[in-house]
Amino acid sequence: MGQEVSMKIIARIHSDFSEKFGIPRQSGLVEALEAAIVFEPEYRNPDALRGLEEFSHIWLLWQFSQSVRPDWSPTVRPPRLGGNERLGVFATRSPFRPNEIGLSSVRLLRMEKRRDLGTALIVAGADLLDGTPILDIKPYLPYADSHPDATGGFTDTCPDNRLTVKFPESLLEKIPVEKRQALKGVLANDPRPSYQQDAGRLYGMCFAGYEIKFRVREKILQVCAVEKAEPKE
Repeated sequence: MGQEVSMKIIARIHSDFSEKFGIPRQSGLVEALEAAIVFEPEYRNPDALRGLEEFSHIWLLWQFSQSVRPDWSPTVRPPRLGGNERLGVFATRSPFRPNEIGLSSVRLLRMEKRRDLGTALIVAGADLLDGTPILDIKPYLPYADSHPDATGGFTDTCPDNRLTVKFPESLLEKIPVEKRQALKGVLANDPRPSYQQDAGRLYGMCFAGYEIKFRVREKILQVCAVEKAEPKE
């Protein structure tokens, strides 16, 4: 029987994604996305962040909190391959792993003092669901973490899935100004599962408290409606 270790939740991230649908497939794909990392009370000691402001990027280690399950599979179906081909779980970033741990590189925009919450980290490019538990934070080191000659396995041959977004001005005006660029970036990265290519289907995505409804046909995403999302009970 395998050994087990326990990990502490040191913080939680607050993002514009209340559901998994629509979250970018990797961190850094949509730089306009901003999120706040708020530490748990026992980790709000400012000394723990001393020197972090000198780094432009940080690594987040986090838990796939909605993918916790008692078992695991040695192979998975990567969405980038249309869900039609199986690869080893350790050759993918699937959440269905022996340990449901994720890794994201994000830009550190600023450190912001918040009343009764200590210092929050404001980051850009995060691919995390609102409320995701953060297990650790480490600085990104360009001299060691950047590998310009690296190969990307099956992802190197995947087609570009970026879309042209048509967002009527009357609908875009319903979205707060500071959220518009990020939303358009999310839509341009095609939030649909790779195996769903029905041109007549109406999709719905929750973002920053709004439900965005859209259709996709021939690499063009057409926003059809923007509505206030119903609060969850």
